[in-house]
Amino acid sequence: MKVSKILIVVDMQNDFISGTLGTKEAQAIVPNVKKKMKEYVDNGDHVIFTMDTHYENYMETLEGQKLPIKHCIKDTDGWFINANVEETKCEHVCKETFGYLGWKEKFSDYHINQMEIEIIGLCTDICVVSNALILRAMYPNTKITVDVKCAFLIELSETLVEVLKAYTNSFQKLKPGNGTSLKACVKALIEEYGKDIFE
Repeated sequence: MKVSKILIVVDMQNDFISGTLGTKEAQAIVPNVKKKMKEYVDNGDHVIFTMDTHYENYMETLEGQKLPIKHCIKDTDGWFINANVEETKCEHVCKETFGYLGWKEKFSDYHINQMEIEIIGLCTDICVVSNALILRAMYPNTKITVDVKCAFLIELSETLVEVLKAYTNSFQKLKPGNGTSLKACVKALIEEYGKDIFE
């Protein structure tokens, strides 16, 4: 197949954006995801959505026992790709675990070692990373990247915000040249979330 790049959009489904596991951070990356997808489609490159897929017995599964919140149950509203990023020209694959296990078959018609794969979506520290590692193992000579503007470390970021809230006074005492790198990190978080993370 004559495309030079592949964009994999991971799990941009209603339940992860505005549903049972939705977050304001996930909602915030939607415009960036949409813009990135448009670039690929306009360039004639291939875009593939992965869809986290569970069934009514979800609570009986190991994941359901560890994360007892029903989400992405097949054919429910939460399972579908969010309307703000859905694109009719894109392909969809369903996966029943964090990473999709059918990439080898999916890319059988591609000259994959001559192409680039970019991965975006939700959530970065679980499903995006899982797919990146699977693809890296399958295609060690293929360039694989993740655009952090179109992804989000949900669990890590929430923890950092809580730490920042707890130690606000300590951060305020930092001086230029003394802990500058930490100040730079705090500044980046403020730019991302706003000053209300300290309230």
